[in-house]
Amino acid sequence: MGQNSGIGVLDKAVLVLRQAAQSPVTLAELIEHVDLPKATAHRIAVALEIHGFLRRNESGAWLLGPLLADLADAAGPDLPTRARPILEQLCRETGESAQLFEREADVRVCTAAADRESGLRDTVPLGARLPMTAGSAAHVLLAWSAGDDTDAELLGRASFPVKTLAEVRRLGYAHSSAEREAGVGSISAPVRGRGGDVIAAVSVSGPVGRLGRRPEPALVSAVLRAAASLTG
Repeated sequence: MGQNSGIGVLDKAVLVLRQAAQSPVTLAELIEHVDLPKATAHRIAVALEIHGFLRRNESGAWLLGPLLADLADAAGPDLPTRARPILEQLCRETGESAQLFEREADVRVCTAAADRESGLRDTVPLGARLPMTAGSAAHVLLAWSAGDDTDAELLGRASFPVKTLAEVRRLGYAHSSAEREAGVGSISAPVRGRGGDVIAAVSVSGPVGRLGRRPEPALVSAVLRAAASLTG
């Protein structure tokens, strides 16, 4: 039956939409497969049709309507999909591996990545779950976080001082050197959603010997541009 939100009519409408997404569905098939009374199934299907969520084919069966495609177009591709070509360009521009990190509770997840083709590199596997207690991407994701109990607990275990986050907010980017892993450095910048909240971090990472203990301005600028192009 799917998840129960506690809003009965909404849950029933979703069941009808899911059934119509599989194949064109008649009222009799809705009653059978969705387990709703005839009057309820008909009323919901007609309401969804009026609003464009469903439409009818030549035989009168319901299938998904044009509004769903319009909404999908308005939303655009998801962030990792949008990020891939930008990370590839960042990798070419800087000569370093590039990643997109999104936060999940007390970890950060690599949801998109591009690696340099040869030479010494720092590869972060797609889907890798890294700690929020070390590394420049963690600095960024915590610097603009709400500061709840989870954040307080993470900062209590962090490999960097709390004052680092104020510096990150002032500069607009973060830099770490051999913090998460010996010999590895990184630079990260925030990606903001349409409302202005930080929703992800774009990073480049590589050997400290190449990135330097202090980041080169050109490298910082490249990361900031990549993050800005994903913002909004």
